[in-house]
Amino acid sequence: MLDIQQLRRDLPGVTARLQTRKNPQPFLDVERFSALEAERKAIQTRTEELQAQRNSFSKQIGQLKAKGEDTAAVMAQVAGIGDELKASAERLEALQAELATMLMSVPNLPHDSVPEGADESGNVEVRRWGTPGTYAFDVKDHVDLGGALGLDFDTGAKLSGSRFTFMRGPVARLHRALAQFMLDLHTQRHGYTECYTPYIVNREVLEGTGQLPKFKDDMFWVYRGRSPADGEGGVQQEQYLISTSEISLTNTVREQILEAEALPIKLTAHSPCFRSEAGSAGRDTRGMIRQHQFDKVEMVQIVHPEHSYAALEEMVGHAEAVLQALELPYRVITLCTGDMGFGSTKTYDLEVWLPAQNTYREISSCSNCEAFQARRMQARFRNAQGRPELVHTLNGSGVAVGRAMVAVLENHQRADGSITIPAALRPYLGGVEVLTP
Repeated sequence: MLDIQQLRRDLPGVTARLQTRKNPQPFLDVERFSALEAERKAIQTRTEELQAQRNSFSKQIGQLKAKGEDTAAVMAQVAGIGDELKASAERLEALQAELATMLMSVPNLPHDSVPEGADESGNVEVRRWGTPGTYAFDVKDHVDLGGALGLDFDTGAKLSGSRFTFMRGPVARLHRALAQFMLDLHTQRHGYTECYTPYIVNREVLEGTGQLPKFKDDMFWVYRGRSPADGEGGVQQEQYLISTSEISLTNTVREQILEAEALPIKLTAHSPCFRSEAGSAGRDTRGMIRQHQFDKVEMVQIVHPEHSYAALEEMVGHAEAVLQALELPYRVITLCTGDMGFGSTKTYDLEVWLPAQNTYREISSCSNCEAFQARRMQARFRNAQGRPELVHTLNGSGVAVGRAMVAVLENHQRADGSITIPAALRPYLGGVEVLTP
């Protein structure tokens, strides 16, 4: 959530920055916001006047009582002021609630270093690592390669519908090995604490990291307790399947005041991720690139505001280390203002080379959210002056397990359909050097 004080100080500047995300900016109803702010100011001014009057009348009542004179008329005026103050307080509360609701749908402001652009065509390549391989045979995609290794889309569809995958045998073992390798790398080399998180979370948790209210249609949600269809008296708790463990990891510091010495906090977790992929009909329908359920190893950092951009560069390096160890060519992209996520001030995407598609595809996204999520969660630390201050939060994929498996299958394929296992991964497969059908 943006700082409302920033909007009050510089509404034109904020809206101009929002227009770099999309022009004309659809996020903030400037006219309505200005009207609510004008009414809020008027109420607060009137409240101060009424409080001053009430104080004055209270003194008069004391003086009249001291003289033994009648106080009824003055007390009636005080009672009238009390009624007006009560009505003003109720209206002010309603105004504040509407303003807060408005801000919940406004995205974060891009950092000054982010390139401006309307869509992905404005993204900027930062660097590349590795050289795409050449093959003396016709390359196969991961669907054809994986089928002989236990990658079963038909059974996934039979069990759960389209965009679900069933794995058995060698490919299931490879999938598990990749996740274990990533966790070990991030905990043993990069200093993250491994976590296991719930896969179902409450509504306010998703509000804290920005998935709600804007992206409800992208989530899978469930209800605990009685359904409204069960009639009156039903009590429900609205909950959601996580779309990333960023949600649960970041919210571990919600409604807390941390000591500065506790920062940075670095957390990682392997979890399934559930996404309805609303609006993606017809996109990446073949294979594992876009699934309703997939696994990811997530990285989250909670840091001092002065260190968040250094932490972002560090986190990108941690994701790169995974791809380098797996011997996968990739490139790093800075997302432009029009292609960034809702809560991000700056995002780098890592795109891995897929030979069968002859292109790079996203496998990790690392973002600095500055205080945007922390303000929604009320996650703070005590600064050098001992005062509570909002932390900065960062998240990054370290990396998507399914897409890493796709990349390993395609980049390390051999003419006979077997797969050369990268050296870093072999200990997790019992020393196996080649995965054979």
